[in-house]
This record gives sequence, C-alpha cells and structure tokens, in this order.
Amino acid sequence: MDKKRLIVGGIAVCAVAAFFVLKTVSRTCPLLSCSRAPAGPVSAESAAARDLESRNDLPGARREYQRLINEIPNSREVLLWQQKVEALNMALLFSREMIPGSSEYVIKAGDSLEKIAREHKTTVELIKKSNELSGDNIFPGTRLKVWTTPFNIVVDKSQNILLLKTNDTDFKSYTVATGVNNSTPVGTFTIIEKIPNPPWYKPGAVIPAGSPENILGTRWLGLSKQGYGIHGTTDPKSLGTQATAGCIRMANRDVEELYSVIPVGVEVAIVD
Repeated sequence: MDKKRLIVGGIAVCAVAAFFVLKTVSRTCPLLSCSRAPAGPVSAESAAARDLESRNDLPGARREYQRLINEIPNSREVLLWQQKVEALNMALLFSREMIPGSSEYVIKAGDSLEKIAREHKTTVELIKKSNELSGDNIFPGTRLKVWTTPFNIVVDKSQNILLLKTNDTDFKSYTVATGVNNSTPVGTFTIIEKIPNPPWYKPGAVIPAGSPENILGTRWLGLSKQGYGIHGTTDPKSLGTQATAGCIRMANRDVEELYSVIPVGVEVAIVD
C-alpha cells in the first residue's frame, strides 16, 4: 500500500474529531484502565511482594503480586497489584532477564538485527532494549535475549482500554480514546505499517511531525482497515473517552512503548 496514500486517506480521517469540543463524561473506573491506584495505606498482604521488589527480584515480585490478585480478588489493593504486575511485565521484557516468552539466540555470521527480528517476529527496538545495545553492530557468537512469543492486541471500546496480550494473558493495559458516536470499527485487523513521527496530511496542508497542530503524536500503527490506526495525541485529556473520528488514540509515551514491541503483522481485535 502506498504510504502517502494511506496517510492522506487514512490518518487524516482520524483527525476530524480534533476540531470538536467534547463534553467529558464521568465513568466508573474499570480494573485495567485507571491510571491512579486507590488511596490509603498499603496493607501487610503485599509485604512479601514489596520486599522482593526492594531486593530487585522482579520475577519473584511479579509472581507474588499475581498470587495476591488470584487469591484475594476483592482486596481494595487489587488495582495496585495489577498495576505492579503490568509494570513488572514491561520491566522484565526490557531487561536481560530470560523470562517465559523469550529465548536465547546465538548470533551467526551474516546476521543483522533486522534479520533476527524478522525471523522471530519481533522488533529491532525490543532486541536492543532487552540486550542493552546502544547501536546496530552485532558480532558472531554473541548471545542475545530474543522475544519469541507472539503478542496480540484487544481494544475494548466499552472501557476505552487497549490490552497487549500474549498467550491469552493480559500483559499490559493502556487507557485510550476511541471513536465518537461509536465510530471505531469492530472486527479483527492487523498492523500493516509503522511510522515514527508521522506527518499529518490534512485536507489542503501537510502538518509536519512535532508541530503542535499535528494531532497524531509521535507514532502511527496503521491497521488493515484503511483509514484507521493506533496513534499518539496532543490532547491527553481526551484519553478514556470517545473523542476520535474512529482511530485509537494513546498517550505518546504509551504508543511509543507499544510501538517498540509490536511488529508489523500483529493481530488487533476491536470489540464493543
């Protein structure tokens, strides 16, 4: 698909809602979509998990927080524990720690980061982050941690959340904005392209990346549904609401994180 055609005919569609002032509607805080933990003192139930965290035993801390969620699901701290699990998931993913879902790869002559990422259906960014690589140079015989388990995405329009999943397990959740008047399409799609710092081709003008008028934020993940994608925003206050013309809008820091771990071809299911 021609990239400029997609941006002109697709990304511009997502921008229409930016010109409307939407009334903010208060809503119940769903378990995985709120960014603020419950107030109040932390109970003794999580003492073991916090101790493991303090000793930098991240796998152990994650297991303990998950145990608490499973065994005490009605605790007032369950949201905090879920946030801890998700933060530890990402910390471990980006670390050199070998965890379920990753494997060790020994670099061979003729390899490149692009080739390794393509063969394992991951991203160069993730390989570099999880191996603390500052550049693209690699050397035969070096051992790399490579993520080998496919990710998929579920967008729940009813709660305005995006779930990054692996093996049918929630790995990380993000608060997003979806389409006003339920305009985000429902169905199963795929990521067909990734564009860092996308320009916005609005009717009659090209708004460059970095301009305060470019509402697409810092990343674009184009869907197989032409005209729709996942992107950043210059209006973070709209997150958690129906505010777009159909695209899925994320905080820039969140879409950058997602972009770094999601390769082209990942499945995206959008549900009511």
